Amino acid sequence: MQPPRPGPPYGGAGIARVPQRLSPKVLLIDPVRMLPSLFLPLVGVLFVGGFSVRSYAYAAVGVFAAVVFAIIRWATFTYEIVGDRLETKRSLISRSVRTIPLERIRGVDLSTPPMHRLLGLTVLKIDTGASGGEEEAKLNGISLEEAERLKAVLLRRTAGPEPHATGATTGASIPAPAGPRERPITTVPRRWLLYGPLSGAYLLTPFAFVGGAVGLAFQWGDDLGLSQDDAWVAGEWLWEHPYLLLAVAVLLVLAMPVAGGLMYAVFNWNFVLKRRDGYLVAERGLINRRSVSLESQRVRGYEIVDGLAERWARVARVWAIVTGLGDSETRGQLLPDVPRDVAFQVTREAIGPYDAPLRAHPPVARQRRLFRAVFPWLLVSAVSVIGLWFTAGTFWWVVLVLSLLLAAVGVPLGLDRYASLGHGYDGRRLSVRSGSLRRAQAVVERRAVVGWRLRQTWLQRRAGVLTLIAGVGAGKGGYSAIDVSETQGAEFAAEVTPEWLAPFLERGEP
Repeated sequence: MQPPRPGPPYGGAGIARVPQRLSPKVLLIDPVRMLPSLFLPLVGVLFVGGFSVRSYAYAAVGVFAAVVFAIIRWATFTYEIVGDRLETKRSLISRSVRTIPLERIRGVDLSTPPMHRLLGLTVLKIDTGASGGEEEAKLNGISLEEAERLKAVLLRRTAGPEPHATGATTGASIPAPAGPRERPITTVPRRWLLYGPLSGAYLLTPFAFVGGAVGLAFQWGDDLGLSQDDAWVAGEWLWEHPYLLLAVAVLLVLAMPVAGGLMYAVFNWNFVLKRRDGYLVAERGLINRRSVSLESQRVRGYEIVDGLAERWARVARVWAIVTGLGDSETRGQLLPDVPRDVAFQVTREAIGPYDAPLRAHPPVARQRRLFRAVFPWLLVSAVSVIGLWFTAGTFWWVVLVLSLLLAAVGVPLGLDRYASLGHGYDGRRLSVRSGSLRRAQAVVERRAVVGWRLRQTWLQRRAGVLTLIAGVGAGKGGYSAIDVSETQGAEFAAEVTPEWLAPFLERGEP
């Protein structure tokens, strides 16, 4: 028995194209997802109607309308792969067709919110690197199997074979190519999640919750029978009981590391970084499990970030520098807080090594950092001394003491900012570093540099230093070597791209 001959590509000649729909299970999610937007109107109907039979009937009609709207949205949305492009169509009121060439797809992200996970569904988001996201597509509610098959098709190489349709007359899913070759790079042990509060990204979570609760109270105040006068009375009562207000503030401060650590763990639970068929894949999340794919050919470097507390604990975070990547602050994360040795080891294996020391910046850069960190507070202390000369009040004493303390703290801060400055080149990759409260070291491939920019303020001209910006068609678009000497700036640019700048630096004989 001979094996069946492969048919034409999906959507090709001789095959009836069968548009695909989202899973019908999504109809159990859409009404629930719409409840937050319906909550206030429903509460208003019930309060205005006095919880009568008529008000309940109006509320039921609103919920029923939301369900019908969800069904219509599901029935009028389709997607299909036609040749070398993905088409999504919606015909709710007017017909809308969005076409995305497969060659423009930069990444495919999968996320599974809680309700999707219960029903075996996932959300597939396509990133084309377009600013504003107008050309991105999102399939919110497809099965896990369909998501993996689509991901394999959408991320395949253009030179690879086209997938073949099977069961086209029955609306079967698109078959995927052979299974992906997967190799793990690193996993983040759960004990490392204890580093989360050091990053400071989630430390303000308790204050955010309190602020959100206050905002909701003002927003729902009329529906709950509360007025602005009640809010003023509550505020005056708290102002008259400062010890209670201080106790609440202390509790919020004490809750900062606990709440921040919990939020950090929720977002970075079971963080896994692996390589799959030419892509770097990062998976993380406890409640909403997310998988982000970054094409290795478009990765141009990485950025290692740490703060004061993180440097004290010798941990760091890592982001990839990728061309055409939207939402790079979230999608480009390669590692959460991990030990620095692990961060450098992973970047070496996943992207490439940087093997050169960072060069120090001139001493005048140290003076500039000390001046910026100390002089403003000395100026405030001088003003407070003048205030004490005319009015010997407690306020000016407090300002004087605080400004002198901050000026004293500014000395080690300025020295640390200077020690963080550096730039270097190892023949393949260049690196620049700056910052103290948030220190960032960017390592970029030489081929990613598309231009140079020299920036010099009036004070920098007097000090004989400048800021050299390497223009990069990836990541933030430019990475700066701050306060290098004029000679260092010219020589560094000529060293990295000699074919661009060397002719301008040569001096001919008269």
